[in-house]
Amino acid sequence: MTEGACAHAATLAHHAPNTPQGCEECLRSGDAWVHLRLCDACGHVGCCDSSKNTHATKHHQAAKHPVIASLEAGERWKWCYVHEAMWE
Repeated sequence: MTEGACAHAATLAHHAPNTPQGCEECLRSGDAWVHLRLCDACGHVGCCDSSKNTHATKHHQAAKHPVIASLEAGERWKWCYVHEAMWE
């Protein structure tokens, strides 16, 4: 999918990660994660849906921030929860 296919692509903020060391909630609780996701609206770093805590999705549900990006090395994709759309 291209950036133009999602209405939120035009409003991206590109925030720096709040905690580049890992998932914010997992770091506080001492838990583990699988992959990291970055909230484009505020810089929150959460764990992916393959992680047992799914903090990135929980952040979206609580904050209603629509777009996340992968924080994994070599990955450049973004995901819009609202439109269920992915793009690079």
